[in-house]
Amino acid sequence: MSRILVTEAIKGEAMNQLRREADLDVVFEPDLWKEPAALVQAVCEAEAIIVRNQTQVTADLIKAAPKLKIIARAGAGLDNIDTEAATAAGIVVSFAPNENSLSVAELAMGLFLSLARKIPSAGQDIRDGNWNRFLFTGSELSGKNLGIVGIGRIGTLVGQRAKAFGMNLLAQDNFVDQNAPQYRELDVSFVELDELLEQSDFITVHLPLLPTTRGMFNEERFAKMKPSAFFVNTSRGEVVDEEALVSALESGTIAGAGLDVRETEPPMPGDPLVATDKAILTPHIAAFTEEAQERVVAAVCRDAAAVLRGQEAEGYFNFVRPKR
Repeated sequence: MSRILVTEAIKGEAMNQLRREADLDVVFEPDLWKEPAALVQAVCEAEAIIVRNQTQVTADLIKAAPKLKIIARAGAGLDNIDTEAATAAGIVVSFAPNENSLSVAELAMGLFLSLARKIPSAGQDIRDGNWNRFLFTGSELSGKNLGIVGIGRIGTLVGQRAKAFGMNLLAQDNFVDQNAPQYRELDVSFVELDELLEQSDFITVHLPLLPTTRGMFNEERFAKMKPSAFFVNTSRGEVVDEEALVSALESGTIAGAGLDVRETEPPMPGDPLVATDKAILTPHIAAFTEEAQERVVAAVCRDAAAVLRGQEAEGYFNFVRPKR
């Protein structure tokens, strides 16, 4: 019987079905990621491990798992997995890069609207017993410039929805074919990053965490934005220098920010971004819709079971079958 170790709260009908399979021994330990020593011990007998973004699948953890055939990441990012070590060990790394894209794009749109129309502040003001209509005069999305930093799948989905609101699309991305049909249909203007920052009324970030993107949005880049600009990040918290962002908000360098991801999750007590009313914060929920989670969990459960049965992974990052 093949052992699958689940180290985080990954739930759904697909997981329930996986746990019912007669040839699979699913060890469901949703808090195991919090206990590194126990995790190392548990992974020794595992042939598959299913994680989200909290479990740190390091080279040392991979060394401790001689039977491991597949690491399945329930989500799009792989920055918590040492993919080089896994590949060198012949272990399949699978993930779900597309299954939650729509939900992330929709949350980004929600943050644009919340910032432009001051929805959270207006709602709180009513709860405080007030009715200050003119205090919450907002702005429309129509006719505004949206700068998309990273216009892959999620960035494109955001662009499609923003276009329906009448926004003009600017994009910066060195890794896409700028002449691809989807960008021509959306009338996307590809520009350099500095130009995008200077011209955009809203800036949305859809980047992976890489050495080149860590701290990318810093004091210098916030200074290039319009004082009326809104900054939104639903990608990785570490691409933003949060100290610089707080300074930009407090000084009026930019008008507001919407963040679903943070440098440290959860943030430390006394977090200055929590204290400011110029930031709308959500607890890394972009992918957390019922529909997206069903798709994500189904994808990783399918791949884990397939690899253990000698079949090919569909959402593979490195190779379809283990090589160890």
